[in-house]
Amino acid sequence: MSIKPLADRVIIAPAAAEEKTKSGIIIPDTAKEKPQRGDVVAVGEGKVSEQGTLMQPQVKVGDQVLYGKYAGTEISVDGNDYLIMRESDILAVL
Repeated sequence: MSIKPLADRVIIAPAAAEEKTKSGIIIPDTAKEKPQRGDVVAVGEGKVSEQGTLMQPQVKVGDQVLYGKYAGTEISVDGNDYLIMRESDILAVL
């Protein structure tokens, strides 16, 4: 990856949107919801606390995470879509 996030930011490759429901109904493009799951592809150095110490990120490259529906900023690098967000926008590690 040619992008290195700064501070406590994380770059996530979102999972593909669901094509079918569990019962087999095909979802049209207009009705697909934004995915809330993805894989961490890059992590910043961490956040500096008020005391001046560097707080290491809790997520690492390769983690599969859940994040808020409208979290992050969408970017496109080399034809691939990614989200860049603060580590605090991540809700859970799977």
